[in-house]
Amino acid sequence: MALTHKPVPLAIVGGGAAGLFAASVAANRDLGCLVLERKARPGAKILMTANGRCNFTKDVPAEQMLADIGEPVASFVRPALTACPPSRIASGFRACGVKTKRMPDGRLFPASGQAATIVHAFGDLLRDAGVPLATNCPVTGLQPMKRGFIVATRHFTLWAENVLLATGGISFPKTGSVGDGQRFARDLGHSVTPLRAGLTGFETGDPRVRTRAGLRFEDGSARVLDPTGRTLFSYRGEVDCEQWGISGAAVYNCQRWTVRHPGPFTLEASFDGERLTLENPRARPVKESIVTIGGVSTDDVDPETMESRKVPGLFFAGEVLDIDGPTGGYNLSLAFATAHLAVSTIVSRLN
Repeated sequence: MALTHKPVPLAIVGGGAAGLFAASVAANRDLGCLVLERKARPGAKILMTANGRCNFTKDVPAEQMLADIGEPVASFVRPALTACPPSRIASGFRACGVKTKRMPDGRLFPASGQAATIVHAFGDLLRDAGVPLATNCPVTGLQPMKRGFIVATRHFTLWAENVLLATGGISFPKTGSVGDGQRFARDLGHSVTPLRAGLTGFETGDPRVRTRAGLRFEDGSARVLDPTGRTLFSYRGEVDCEQWGISGAAVYNCQRWTVRHPGPFTLEASFDGERLTLENPRARPVKESIVTIGGVSTDDVDPETMESRKVPGLFFAGEVLDIDGPTGGYNLSLAFATAHLAVSTIVSRLN
């Protein structure tokens, strides 16, 4: 039998939420692909989400999700979320045998209460479809060619017609999110906006917090005030007390807002009958944050396709981009939707 040399249609760099979803879409569309994952196991960060329970999306219309995400992110992700709204994400997991549980506010979890259920669903689908998954395989470089790319790893190189960077941000680096994708993009001429902590807590030594360390208050609230005392943003939800300060959904969403709208501010948090006021508090470091704000500039990526405007055949999905949303299933939804759009674009061109 004669040997032929041809490129793999799609190399997916990163085996996290966006990369696994992209590979699943490719498998369902009969698009040949290969996943290259830095760590020993894929989906490490998925296993951490929602304290190991994996809030994988929110049962709201796409328009509501876009309104909650807000600008400047919403305009860029609108085509992706319109094509792959939360309802489609949920039905896709159910089709893979994942039973789901809906919370009163619309958050969706696997009924098992275990994030591993989601990772196993990806693994079963890719195994049954015969999709190769190379673990312990960090990519060391990308070289655009006349047709496709040379993708280099420590021990081998491969030829790919298209490349999808789905390497995540830089939070929780032990899961493999170490900024590889942003570095590759920058080396290929893309702008990368500063990487900052998103959805993280604020530090304080207030004794009212320290004496309640380890306690969670579901009926809490937090708001961001400008120097005149005007409320800029508010959120009702849980407030958690830690040894180092305050966290929880209400605090996380306020912290994200302050990063996207920089300037002097006061944080006011209410919990357990207490009202805490913090002037320009310091956020916890990015390595501890739920999401990374910043990444490959959306100005350099076509929102209708997720393809680079600078390097044809190079696509992006998920947190490697400068996109983020509130806590509560939004960020996994963004990872899934952008991955779906990227792969759908590639499939439409090859057919």
